[in-house]
Amino acid sequence: MRRRDFITIVCGAAVWPLAARAQQPERVRRIGILLNAAADDAEFQAWVGAFLQALALLGWTIGRNVRIDTRWATANAVEIRTHAAELAALAPDVILAHGASTVGPLLQATRTVPIVSPVVGDPVGAGFVDGLARPGGNVTGFMSTEYSMAAKWLELLKETAPSVTRVAILRDASQGSGTSQFAAIATAAPALNVNVNPINMGDADQITQSIESFARAPNGGLIITAGGASLRHRDLIVKLAARHKLPAVYFERSFVAAGGLASYGPDFSDQYRRAASYVDRILRGEKPAEMPVQAPTKFGLTVNLKAAKALGLTVPATVLARADELIE
Repeated sequence: MRRRDFITIVCGAAVWPLAARAQQPERVRRIGILLNAAADDAEFQAWVGAFLQALALLGWTIGRNVRIDTRWATANAVEIRTHAAELAALAPDVILAHGASTVGPLLQATRTVPIVSPVVGDPVGAGFVDGLARPGGNVTGFMSTEYSMAAKWLELLKETAPSVTRVAILRDASQGSGTSQFAAIATAAPALNVNVNPINMGDADQITQSIESFARAPNGGLIITAGGASLRHRDLIVKLAARHKLPAVYFERSFVAAGGLASYGPDFSDQYRRAASYVDRILRGEKPAEMPVQAPTKFGLTVNLKAAKALGLTVPATVLARADELIE
């Protein structure tokens, strides 16, 4: 064999593996999404859209380098557990999970797959993480409320409906966040000359009976605290508040879009966008155990003027000026 031919063969053999490696397709990562809502829920669709948009800006393209497996589990606890087990069995690189009602079942299914929650009430109290600064396990994310914010719900209710002197606080007593939010509201109540009463949310019949009983006396109002039970019975609660002429303040905009009076709380679209940055970091090798759980940074006030009119209320100019959105 001539020397020139030998060099050509050897050099070609050395270059070919490099060229082959360069032509190999990019590794496709797998992201699971578990949502405690129906697929036609417009609010959740918007939040997921914000997440996917932020993910794309970080370089993740569906079909090229990432695959998304979404489970719309509704608010049914059995469905959530079923879908949580299915997603965990797929062993994705990371799972995005909305709220305690989805994170809890996921932790029963896996302690290894990273979980990012864009919205979670009290991850320490629920036992999901060891601490906010260093979660220590496979869960991290973004809190849905700061407990001091719960007092603002009572202030907003009193400002919007000054005649209210009795307030029922609907809470999910099975979650530590429900108890803590009530405590913050109760602390603020004396200065506003309001008596507050907790209502532990059970099934639909219990909620109906509790609100009907509370509404028999005059000058009543409602505050609905954050939690899976509140979202699960959203339409029922809004309907009962309207039926019994009870001014109500909610923790999340979807209640106001459904006909409720007013809401004040974190901007969940913003938190889904922030969650995309955490998912990106995990896909690039970081560990959720070392990624701090973060508090909300962006809040929104929404007022339904049609609901106010039906209640015979004139929304004060001070509230209108602060509102981020008015629904007419």
